[in-house]
Amino acid sequence: MQHTDIDGGTLRRDELEDLIDRHSGPLRLIGVDLSGADLSRMVLEHWVFERCILVQTSFLGSRLEGTQWKSCRASHAIFEAANLLEAQFHSCDLNNTRWQRSKLPQASFEHCKLTGANFTHCASLGLSFSETRLNSAFLSGLSFARTVLNNLDFSDSDLSDADFRKAELIDCSLAHARINGANFAGADLRGADLSGFRLNDAKLFKGAVISKAQASMLLSELGLSVA
Repeated sequence: MQHTDIDGGTLRRDELEDLIDRHSGPLRLIGVDLSGADLSRMVLEHWVFERCILVQTSFLGSRLEGTQWKSCRASHAIFEAANLLEAQFHSCDLNNTRWQRSKLPQASFEHCKLTGANFTHCASLGLSFSETRLNSAFLSGLSFARTVLNNLDFSDSDLSDADFRKAELIDCSLAHARINGANFAGADLRGADLSGFRLNDAKLFKGAVISKAQASMLLSELGLSVA
């Protein structure tokens, strides 16, 4: 898809609307500062954002299908109720961002920082994360079923009612996460850090596969060891 490049500078909503009026196709913003801008309910389908500053920018209810986000700084940005079908985020700082009620089918996050991000009540069919920090994030009700989860940090996150059925966790951390109501049936947790869980939490992992070392950790509080 052909994009028109906009390189550098600071833009606000009215200036962005002028650019849209002058160009028929999607734009590629490179190193543009949009921090604090109100871009709510704008149609920005298939745009590319590279190395942009989007701190506290609002995309509330915006059309962001097929967008690409590369090495952007977007802490505290608002994506609530936005349509992000097939959006791709790579190497972005998205700490404390808000995604409630957004549409994220087939969206992907790779090498991103999502500490404290809120994904509650999202449409998330096919949503994927890889090598991403999700510590202290709000992920209740999300589905990770039948996926391979690689190098994800879920420590201290809210995973209540999340679906991990038949998922495989590789180099992941669930340390001190809240997992009430989560479904781990058939999940392979041998590659996950289960620090902070006690034996009475073991029932929350019902149906999952764990290693001998993990079983020993859970049993150690009773003074038992696994031979």
